[in-house]
Amino acid sequence: MSDQPAPRNPLNDDRFRLLVEAVVDYAIYMLDPEGRVVSWNSGARRFKGYQEAEILGAHFSCFYTPEDRQAGLPGRALAIAVDQGRFEGEGWRLRKDGSRFWCHVVIDPIRDPDGQLLGFAKITRDMTEQRHAEQTLKQSEQQFRLLVQSVTDYAIYMLDPEGHVSSWNPGAQRIKGYAPEDIIGQHFSLFYTPQDRAAGEPCNTLDIAVREGRFEKQGWRMRKDGTQFLAHVVVDPIRADNGELLGFAKITRDISEVVAAQKELETAREALFQSQKLQAIGQLSGGIAHDFNNLLTVIRGNLELLHKRIGDDPRLSRLVDNALLGTERGVTLTQRMLAFARRQELKTEAVDLCQLVGGLEGLLRSSVGPQVAIRFDVPQGLPAVLVDVNQLELALLNLVANARDAMPAGGGIHVKARVHGATEQSQPAYVCLAVIDSGEGMDEQTLACATDPFFTTKGLGKGTGLGLSMVHGLAEQLGGRLVLTSCKGQGTTAELWLPLATQDELSVGEEPVHDSRPVSRPLCVLLVDDDALVLNSTTLLLEDLGHRVIRAATGDQALEAFSVHPEIELMVTDVAMPRMDGAQLVEAVRRLRPDIPVVLATGYARHLAETVSGLPRLLKPYTQGQLVAALAQAMAADASQVPDAGN
Repeated sequence: MSDQPAPRNPLNDDRFRLLVEAVVDYAIYMLDPEGRVVSWNSGARRFKGYQEAEILGAHFSCFYTPEDRQAGLPGRALAIAVDQGRFEGEGWRLRKDGSRFWCHVVIDPIRDPDGQLLGFAKITRDMTEQRHAEQTLKQSEQQFRLLVQSVTDYAIYMLDPEGHVSSWNPGAQRIKGYAPEDIIGQHFSLFYTPQDRAAGEPCNTLDIAVREGRFEKQGWRMRKDGTQFLAHVVVDPIRADNGELLGFAKITRDISEVVAAQKELETAREALFQSQKLQAIGQLSGGIAHDFNNLLTVIRGNLELLHKRIGDDPRLSRLVDNALLGTERGVTLTQRMLAFARRQELKTEAVDLCQLVGGLEGLLRSSVGPQVAIRFDVPQGLPAVLVDVNQLELALLNLVANARDAMPAGGGIHVKARVHGATEQSQPAYVCLAVIDSGEGMDEQTLACATDPFFTTKGLGKGTGLGLSMVHGLAEQLGGRLVLTSCKGQGTTAELWLPLATQDELSVGEEPVHDSRPVSRPLCVLLVDDDALVLNSTTLLLEDLGHRVIRAATGDQALEAFSVHPEIELMVTDVAMPRMDGAQLVEAVRRLRPDIPVVLATGYARHLAETVSGLPRLLKPYTQGQLVAALAQAMAADASQVPDAGN
């Protein structure tokens, strides 16, 4: 075998040269041992800008930036290639026109078979676009990281495929209470309640996210301190370009306050709805009671007149008496409806609650029956309250009757009073009159409806459902309130908060008593009412008393009557009339006849002008005796202006 090296094949050398020359995406060229350029391909010409004649023989350091040349990077690159057999790196390089580009560089030393350094092979690739893309991506990632880290209202963090926490933002720390060093590496299931963990909710969450591409739900979660909060949770799977699951992005928001605020809003809306509903029912009840009062006025008046004319027939007397008792029940019902609508006529005065309850004690004991024990705790010395005595007595009777009915098998009732709202710094605001029973009690749904009109838990025909609504309406009209508390099986407490009488009201004392003796002579009475039945019935009552009656259905007719009948001595007028009401009529009449006595007939309380507020009132439905008393009071008040019998 010959030791001579194989002869070079010129054909192979030409093919290699053509291959290198054909490459345009890489600069491939040779350096001599000192670093001077000895070959130059088309790729080098394309992105470095030098032609072969311009660059051959030049030192490759001309491609480096001034700062890199000053730092000795060209020489260092060659030294590393010699010492380590290869140099590889990235950095800025210069084109012929002075512009810069980012490149990836590989330098390999070329040696002969004896190891003698012949030069260097240098391959350079333009990486400017890739670097720009990487920088853009890096900047985007940095901005995203800053964005996530600046969010404090949401917990935004990453989980690995098994559910371990791999990142943690300040929002997560604020909401959940864990610092990053406490939680990173921990399994996210520790945020769940023990019940949810036992039910497999954490695993189910990740399974749904993987299977459906998203998980979203509200639920209770745990903070580090063990407290719970209501959370809105979104979990999204994160996948690589090839579909491999890399982990999960998890966003949690604390919605406890939002949900609480929503509930408060719904409660306020429901309260407003109930208020509007009760107002509408109150208006309806007031209107019905007004019309019903007119009917009762007619029925009661005619029955009284009939009672006078039936003679000594006992059977007819019983029939009329029963009918009158029926009208009394109707009067009670309308009074309750008006109390609920807050339209009953109240005659408020300063009242000693101890005396009032003491006066009712015997009646209350007899009304509850032998199976119910009732005790009273209403101490002397309580501040006086401003109430209507009759209405308050009726309200107390209603509350005690309700308490008795709640204890069909017997029990105990405690009636007590105390000052409510008093502190060391302030005067008492109310006196609280409470009726407490040991009966069946009410559940939440029944308690919520207890004061609604016509709502009752009693059997058919055993209650109107207006008792508590009447007490509620009375309390509101007086400026107090009715407070009910109850639990099923634990009895009920009904508290009636009554406003205190002021010093001025205490000093008023009793009003002067008017001489209410029946009028001894016939009068010419102008009767005004827009209801024809009431007009006819009251006319019969007045004529039965011997008076002459001139009738008018409107205010205009009444004013016209004064010009036609100057002999009119007294006017009885309804208050609630269309176009011109009773108060407006009185003011107009005063301009014609300033001294004429007037009686106002009304079915419910309403605000009247100060000029007529002191006139005698005749409350519908009225009896003939009440009519006589009202006429007497009106005539006594204006006695000095009553014409002589000779006129």
